[in-house]
Formats: sequence, C-alpha cells, structure tokens
Amino acid sequence: MYLDHFGLNEPLFKITPVTDFFFPGANRAEILDALLYAITDSEGIIKVTGEVGSGKTMLCRMLIERAPEQIVTVYLANPSLSREEMLYAIADGLNLDLEGQRVNIILQTLQNHLELKISQGKRVVIFVDEAHAMPLETMEELRLLYNLQVGNHKLMHIVLFGQPELNDKLSQPNMRQLKDRIIHHFSMLPLSQNIIESYLLFRMRTAGYRGPTPFSNAAAALIGKASQGLMRRVNILADKSLLAAFVEDTHNVEVRHVQAAIRDSELTPMTQAWWKRKSTAIAAAITLAAAISIALAAWLYNDFLSDNSSTAQAKLAVTPALAVTPPPAAPSAVVAALPVEATTAVVAPEVPATVATASAVSPAVVAEAKPPLPPAAQQQSTDQKAATPAKAAVVEQAILFEQRLKATQVMIAKSPAGSASIQLYYTIDVRPMRIEGFLKRADNLGKLNEIYFLPIKINGKNGLRVLYGVYPNSKAARSAIQQLPQRYLNAYAPAIYLLEDSPAT
Repeated sequence: MYLDHFGLNEPLFKITPVTDFFFPGANRAEILDALLYAITDSEGIIKVTGEVGSGKTMLCRMLIERAPEQIVTVYLANPSLSREEMLYAIADGLNLDLEGQRVNIILQTLQNHLELKISQGKRVVIFVDEAHAMPLETMEELRLLYNLQVGNHKLMHIVLFGQPELNDKLSQPNMRQLKDRIIHHFSMLPLSQNIIESYLLFRMRTAGYRGPTPFSNAAAALIGKASQGLMRRVNILADKSLLAAFVEDTHNVEVRHVQAAIRDSELTPMTQAWWKRKSTAIAAAITLAAAISIALAAWLYNDFLSDNSSTAQAKLAVTPALAVTPPPAAPSAVVAALPVEATTAVVAPEVPATVATASAVSPAVVAEAKPPLPPAAQQQSTDQKAATPAKAAVVEQAILFEQRLKATQVMIAKSPAGSASIQLYYTIDVRPMRIEGFLKRADNLGKLNEIYFLPIKINGKNGLRVLYGVYPNSKAARSAIQQLPQRYLNAYAPAIYLLEDSPAT
C-alpha cells in the first residue's frame, strides 16, 4: 500500500524469511560463515538457538542457499514427526521413493544411498528447523542416524535450529547421548539498540529506497525497545509505522507513528534493560569472598554493558577499584541473573585510600570507638579468620581472568574503526575454575596475551564471548583463522567478530 509513496520496489518487512533481506550486521554474517565452515569441514552435531523471531529460519535458509556444491541438504521444516515419519521425510528430501516400505527397508536404503554420496565426495546435511518441537523418540532416532558411518566418515551431519526450550530438552538425562555429540553451539542474540536503525535502513535500501532514512532516531529507538531487538517484531512494527506515516502523507516516521504501530500490534515498550535496573544494597553480613564476587559481577556487567551510546562503544571506561570494606552495593538484578557458580569468582581487590588511611589509626582509638562484639559475632569473626587461607586461594584463582578483562578494555579502547577479532566460542559456563583452566592452557601455548573476554547475554543468561587476537579488519582476521593453534581449530568453530559490535560501557 505504501510502496510507491516511499519509492520501494517490493514489500520489505515481511515476516516470511526472504534471503535477499538477510542482514549481515550484528554478527549474523560471521555466524553464517562459521556455520558454513562447520558443515563443510567439521564433525559433530550443530545447534543454533534463539528466541522466537530472532532470525533462525532466515539463517537456515541462507545456509542452505550458500552451501558448497558438495553439500547435499535436506530441510525438515516440521519436526513434529514420529520416528517413521522423520525417516520418510529424510528419504523424500533425498529423492528416494520409499512410500509404504517397512522401517528396516527404509533404514537400509538410506544407508546405501548415504554411502553412495560419500563415495561421490558429497556430504549430506540434515537441517531441522524448530527442533525444540521434535518428540524425544524422534530425536533419539536422529542420533542413531548420525551414528552411521563408513570408514572414518559420518554418513550424515545434522544442524538443529530451535528456541531456548531446545536446551532444556537436551538437558534431560535421557538426551545426554545426543547432547554429547553437539560440538558447535551458536546463539542468535537480539539486535542491540544501536543496530536497529542500521537494520531498518538496510531493509529500505534493499527494497529500492534511495532517500535519507525515514525513521527518526527516537522512532528507531522506540521500535528497538518495543521489539526487544527481535527481528520479527522489528519488521511488524516498522511495517505498521510506515503505513501510519503513509496515512498522514508524510515521508518521516516519528514516535507517534511507532506508538500507533505498538497499539495496533498489542505490544508494549520493553522494560528497562537488566543491566540498567536500580541497584540495591547487599546485606552487611555477606562474607568477604561473596562481597568481592558480587563486586566483580557488578563491575563486569555494568562497566561493559551499562551504556548503549555510540561514543561509549568506541572506548571503554577505566575500571574503578573494588572496595573490600564495607561490602559494596551491587545491582540485585545482576546478582540474581548470574549462574550460581559465578558467585565464587573472586578477584584480588585494590584497597581504596580511605581503607588504607583507616588502618593507620591508633589501635587504642579504634578499640575505644568500637563496641565489643557479642559472643556469637566473636565466634563468627574467629571462623572468618580461619577461612582466610581458603579465601586467599580462591582470590588467586581468578587473577588471570581479571588481567584479561582489563586487557580487553584497553584493547577495545585502542582499536580503530573496522578492527576485528576471532571469536573462539561463547558460553554461559563462567565458573572461575573452568575459565582459569582455559587461560592457563592458553598461557602454556604462549597465547595468553591473545585471549580477550566480552560479557554478553545468551538466551537471557549472562555469559562471556571469548576472542582471540586483534586485526585491522575482518579480512585479516579471516586469514588468521588458519594460523590459530591446532588445539583451537579442533575444539571450536572460529568466526569473525567485528569489534564495533562490542557491548558499550
């Protein structure tokens, strides 16, 4: 209806995936490259998860479209199939007419056909969309199919696309064998607020629009808040906003048009982001180790993620010192969101000048000003002193992690526009012992100074993006992937990460 009004060649905000409108920003292109590498050269099952409307199906279609010639693709759009129905669906995808055949005949025919493809230098990849809806027994059959091999070659490879519920399903005890075979996991994160405007203009340009961006900064910001960064919601709101502007016979989309779109879509603006919620004080009785843990959590997520401004994105602020006494206030939302294991992460703090000054006061004055402790508190104080060596050991365990976090700040602050890094992986498993073990192994490889960490949100959980090296552009980073330590090439699916997409401070 509004195409001619805005000079567009085709509808641009369809919710049906159209590969011409694949948005390469927000690391979508890098994830696609990593997936292409994984289905071409690596073994194991691949899992891609994301919220409803985050762009999983679009990514799946792009992967099928850009797959190399030696890749034979089978797309299962409806995974709510029984075991037998899935076998028939795969057979149909391979152009095998097995209608009415018994299961054992289907399995044998499939195996013979897959072996033929391997002998021809082909690789069969099954793409399962909406995999979270697949029944457990069908998933188990899929695992058994994956186990088929000839010589050292798997006969088929599997990519699962699903909502976060897929993770819960795979965490069930009877799914552990399938979960253990997943070697690559990619998360489709919502678009960040500062990417929304670029996404809208990209869609407009792809549809033939040649004028200045019709969306005002405030309108784009409101679309980002109300959509929560989910592409499908962005498309719905942008489409209705353009229609509202068309009805007013204007070429500028303002906040009032977006508000009308929100009302029509029965969407409400997103509540304040988790990293900006109001801080609350932590109980004074918290132990030293827990206090420093929470201070680290607050510093880690607030310093990296508390501001969405484009200026802050170019340069990270200097990390404030962590106070030991009294226990520092930290955002309760951050503490609640952290995995339980993360609350044991302790970093050796810098003692502020006020604390150092207090320690120089005469003991007699301190004794006079300080009332005696009750017996229970005296016993607690004694217990805390006895636990000091254990706490000191925990503090020491996180020293490398602290060093690399600070190095990441410096690296991002100094990196010019267009710089890139190599993403090794990202994870919500932020247990300090695990992270420290990874860093110690990197140190043994002589690559510790190449490792960087960025805090991120993965399916609503706090996690870390693990980066390797800094390069002047994405092309240089791509070339450097082959120079990675063999250990990293074997263990991960390296992808290109543009540093301009780093979370702002």
